[in-house]
Amino acid sequence: MMAASAFACCPRFSSTRTRASSSQLVLSSCRLSHNIFSFNQLLCKLKCSELSCPPLYTKSGASPLRIKSSTNNSTGEGIKILVIGGGGREHAICYGLQRASTCSEVFCAPGNPGIAAAGDAICMPDLDVSMSCCVTAFCQEHDVGLVVVGPEAPLVAGLVDDLATAGILAFGPSAKAAALEGSKDFMKRLCMKYNIPTAKYKSFTNAEDAKKYISEIGAPIVVKADGLAAGKGVIIAMTLQDAFDAVDSMLVDRAFGAAGGLVIVEEFLEGEEVSFFALVDGEHALPLASAQDHKRVGDGDTGPNTGGMGAYSPAPALTPQMEGLVMDSIIHPTVEGMEKEGCKFVGVLYAGLIIDKKSGVPKLLEYNVRFGDPECQVLIPRLQSNLASTLLAACKGELESLSLSWSDEAALVVVLASEGYPGKYKKGTLIKDLEKAEAAAPGVKIFHAGTALDSHGNVVAAGGRVLGVTALGKDIVQAQERAYQAVDRVDWPDGFYRHDIGWRAIAHLKECHKENVECN
Repeated sequence: MMAASAFACCPRFSSTRTRASSSQLVLSSCRLSHNIFSFNQLLCKLKCSELSCPPLYTKSGASPLRIKSSTNNSTGEGIKILVIGGGGREHAICYGLQRASTCSEVFCAPGNPGIAAAGDAICMPDLDVSMSCCVTAFCQEHDVGLVVVGPEAPLVAGLVDDLATAGILAFGPSAKAAALEGSKDFMKRLCMKYNIPTAKYKSFTNAEDAKKYISEIGAPIVVKADGLAAGKGVIIAMTLQDAFDAVDSMLVDRAFGAAGGLVIVEEFLEGEEVSFFALVDGEHALPLASAQDHKRVGDGDTGPNTGGMGAYSPAPALTPQMEGLVMDSIIHPTVEGMEKEGCKFVGVLYAGLIIDKKSGVPKLLEYNVRFGDPECQVLIPRLQSNLASTLLAACKGELESLSLSWSDEAALVVVLASEGYPGKYKKGTLIKDLEKAEAAAPGVKIFHAGTALDSHGNVVAAGGRVLGVTALGKDIVQAQERAYQAVDRVDWPDGFYRHDIGWRAIAHLKECHKENVECN
């Protein structure tokens, strides 16, 4: 049992594809992982002791920010919170925390110009979030009572573990538990062991072996990089040649580096994809409102996959009955399985699901271990409960007795991206009239995802996905109308967006009206 536990927690260092004893591999691999982790920690300590963490500035030329307070506590009253990250997801989280009555101050590192300009948090661009000792020192000096880790990379790297060692509460999974996202092979093996419905698959490190398997299965088929690939490591191959090219790009050309050193080849499932989110405190899971995103870059769900070009909430495909089935067949078995494997999960479980067209059964496509982006930009505006208290309850194992309140309004976000995304794109292009856009219709909020300020203080594009224009409305139709009214006011010739965000939900709504039945 000990070997099985260690095996589950060390997916990147163990293997079932060798002749050696798996238990021997697991134990030696875990020791290796521990030694690497300890060595990195030593380097970090040396770096911090020799160089010290740089002073933190709220803006260029300002005095270092030094805040002393007696509010450092984990009771949730007057708590200061640090959000790690600087994208649209983190902007939405800051926005939600800023509205929480129990939160006295919100910091965001590194943050972005939109977060700072809206007053949704105090941005800390000079805080090196890649060095856990600097994050720890900041929390201790500024009386931070809770850290919310937004992106997946610091979670997989073990930031939450380091903060826990320093006695600082952090919302997010440990490095071991973050393997649910950090390794698709690990997630698949967990599904097989605990009978969690998912697509059939095999994993490969050899390109020719993978191609042979693909030839046997046929197309369409799905090829995935095992590790983190910024949302670009999943190829839906409609032909055998497309699948072979995907395998070569990952295993031969190393397009995704180490993340593509192991590939997962899985059956193609046809059906409607939905996003399902649940807060987890290690033992209990609390479902969030439903949401659905649009992965393909072009209208009509065409073109390559992206990190997400828009989203809406609620998602009609996730009926109350379907949500119950997802909790019973996917979420609860995952939480219980992770605990049994010694990888207790605390944080957000973001399940990418497909409602299988053949069986009508929800199946797990992938797990993310943080709030989705752009789904977070439609969930947070609809949340009426205190976000700070909710995240704190998850950290303290107190979700069992908690319930959440949601607005009856629908929310929809349209992502504005740099021309060329998800391929090569130009940075530094000027974006104007954001204030006019936010005032174009009621219930509009613009979340910054990839922006910066030029030397003249103008907002410019600094990434692929740059802005998320979110709107609330009485239903998805009104939310869509308001969001696109705002999008039309943004002056950015070098950007583009999809024109059909929410089309599935609107089609569902029209069908309900046609049949004179109540919609979900």
